[in-house]
Amino acid sequence: MSYTNGLDNPELYMQVKLYTGDGSTPSITLDGDEDMQPDLVWIKNRDASGDSHCVFDSVRGATKVVHTELEDAETTDADTLTSFDSDGFALGADVKVNTDTEAYVAWCWKESATAGFDIVSYTGDGNAGRTEAHSLSAVPHIFIVKKTDGGGPFSVYHHKNTSAPETDKLTLGATDATYDIVSYWNDTAPTSSVFSLGHSGDVNGDTLNYITYLWRSVQGFSSMGSYIGNGDADGTFVYTGFKPAWVIIKRTDSTTGADWIIMDNKRNTYNPVKGRLRSNLDSDEDSPVDFCDFLSNGLKMRDSSTTTNADGATYIFMAFAEAPFVNSNGVPCNAR
Repeated sequence: MSYTNGLDNPELYMQVKLYTGDGSTPSITLDGDEDMQPDLVWIKNRDASGDSHCVFDSVRGATKVVHTELEDAETTDADTLTSFDSDGFALGADVKVNTDTEAYVAWCWKESATAGFDIVSYTGDGNAGRTEAHSLSAVPHIFIVKKTDGGGPFSVYHHKNTSAPETDKLTLGATDATYDIVSYWNDTAPTSSVFSLGHSGDVNGDTLNYITYLWRSVQGFSSMGSYIGNGDADGTFVYTGFKPAWVIIKRTDSTTGADWIIMDNKRNTYNPVKGRLRSNLDSDEDSPVDFCDFLSNGLKMRDSSTTTNADGATYIFMAFAEAPFVNSNGVPCNAR
């Protein structure tokens, strides 16, 4: 049985980096054994509430930042992320990314059709039924759209959101349950070449500019799916096909406990995973419960928390690998 499509080294395409701010202008080098120049960098201050999630990408260019928990427009700030480097990135002294002695995490992705990640920018026309091309050469399983030159949320399509996901949307910066609305994806499923848009100003306002991040699941590297909680410490097992490096989970059937929970293998180096950050809040890192175990082939829920494992509740997730369960040479990965 094959557990990977040959993508044996996930660090070539996704890495988690912890660093301590110095209030100066540091260059941050990623930890992987091989160099990775990121195209998407998402930074969060772990120590301080009030510091926004900061998202940068190479298509819009360095210094251009948007915030997941806010509905503000893109801003240009020369004191934030100043360059995407051959094995990391450089920073200015803005407190959201580089307060002296405070702890930060950066989640970094490299754009690659092989690894199932594409970044698309476009200008809206306000017409329902508009399509935009992507370069995944496969149907995207998740895409996230953000208006950059005006107020608006990060709008999320997830292929396991409901039985007809093209009719529904989620919001990365909110605890809303999923809801049916035609004006976002025009009730049209994405294809291997395009994704469709309705007339909502959040995704397709006339003459307004947008950025979109698109992913598809890649065997042994990434997984985008759903599961049902069981409300027990012997919780639901979620198969991914790899040992996770980064996971985001969202309850979709209720607003109760419906934060977007982010966990990773650098802030949590042993099981159970406790440390959480939330894309819908600017709060610092906390550890309220034993959320889950990171296993060699997936996730095992370890608490009845409504944010990850309420009995009968529906959740969607997106996960990226530290290592495939079994690589292309038949070698299994080690458990934590």
